[in-house]
Amino acid sequence: MQLVLHAGAHFTEEDRLVRCLLRNKQDFSKRGVAVPGPGKYRSLLKETLAALQDAPPAPDARDVLLDLILDEEDADRMILSHMFLFGAPRACVRNGTIYEAAPERIAQLAALFPHDEVELFLALRNPATFLPALFGNAPQEDMNAFLRGADPYAIRWSDTIAAIRAAAPEVTITTWCFEDMPMLWAQIIREMAGLEHGEKIVGGFDLLSEIMSKEGMQRFRSYLKSHPTMTEMQKRRVIAAFLDKFAIEDEIEEELNAPGWTEEMIEAMTDLYEEDMHTLERIPGVSFIAP
Repeated sequence: MQLVLHAGAHFTEEDRLVRCLLRNKQDFSKRGVAVPGPGKYRSLLKETLAALQDAPPAPDARDVLLDLILDEEDADRMILSHMFLFGAPRACVRNGTIYEAAPERIAQLAALFPHDEVELFLALRNPATFLPALFGNAPQEDMNAFLRGADPYAIRWSDTIAAIRAAAPEVTITTWCFEDMPMLWAQIIREMAGLEHGEKIVGGFDLLSEIMSKEGMQRFRSYLKSHPTMTEMQKRRVIAAFLDKFAIEDEIEEELNAPGWTEEMIEAMTDLYEEDMHTLERIPGVSFIAP
C-alpha cells in the first residue's frame, strides 16, 4: 500500500484541497487510488496515535485500521488528510519549532505501516503570515506570549522537515509553498494521486477561480483552449500573467494580526523564509514542488 498523508499546514487551503480530492474520488478509484471521506478516519487516526504513545502497534493493527478506513474498497494507494495530526493551531509552535510533535507522530505512523510506502504531503507558509494566522486562533493576547518567548526570526520550516526525516527516514516528504498554490494546485492533486504530469483532474483551477475575476477566468480558459499543447511550466507562467492582471485584490491581500510587528520585520522574515526554502530543497528525501 502507498499511504499518502496530507497534514496541512493549517491555513493553507487545506479544506478546499480535501474537497477537490473528493470530487475526483470516483475517477481515482478506477486507478486504484482511494480517497476516503475524512469522517471515516480522522478520529481513528487520533485514537491510534494516542494508543501508540503507550505501546508499539499490535501485529494486526495495520490491517484492522485499513479495513475500517477502506470499507472493502480495493486500492493500491490511499490518500488521507488530517490537519490536526500535529496539533491544533494554538499549539503549533513550541520551543521555537513549528509542529514540534510531527517527527514523533510520523515515526509512529511509519511503525504502524512498516512494509508500506508512507508519503507525507505538507504545504509550507511564510512564518510572517503563518504565525499571525495561528495567533488569531490562540487564547493569548500578546504575540510574544503566544510564541512563548521564541524569536520569530529563528523559526524555520527546514528544522521541522529535517527533524521528521531524522525520525522517519523511510518516509518521503513532498512540500510546496502556500503562496504558490494557485499555480501548483492541479500538480499537487496529481502528485497526491500518483498521476502523470498533465493528466486531467476535476477542479484543477478551484483555487485560481477564487482569487481571479470572472472575466479573467473566462479569458484564461479561452486561452488554454486555444493553446492545448502547453506544458505545465508554460501553464504556470500563463497563470502568473493572468493573476497579475485579473487578481481580486481583496482575496489576495490579508490583514495580519501581529501586534507589535513592523513592515520591516515582516519583510525581513519573508527574506528568511525564501532562504529557508532553498535550504529545505536540499534535504534528502524531500520533493519540493515549485512554479
